[in-house]
Amino acid sequence: MQAETKKVLVAMSGGVDSSVAALLLKEQGYDLAGVTMCLGVQEAEGEKPRCCGPDAVDDARWVCDRLEIPHYVFDYAGDLEEKVIGPFIAEYWIATVA
Repeated sequence: MQAETKKVLVAMSGGVDSSVAALLLKEQGYDLAGVTMCLGVQEAEGEKPRCCGPDAVDDARWVCDRLEIPHYVFDYAGDLEEKVIGPFIAEYWIATVA
């Protein structure tokens, strides 16, 4: 009976830390894929790029391509707005009016 290869989903920000983690796991023989979570963060014109912005997704995809592993993007922007930001603003407004 052959041992099952462990599967790992690596959170990929496009930065050095997550890229090296993915490389080390691949070198150790893990079956892995990279995933980047998008939260709808947009940069203002002239602003320094953020770790979870569009450039980071491109960087993470580039690293995954080089490592020959799949890359997935999970878009949680709508959920974040609906379940966190919207309710926070509503509660904050009620608290300041009361």
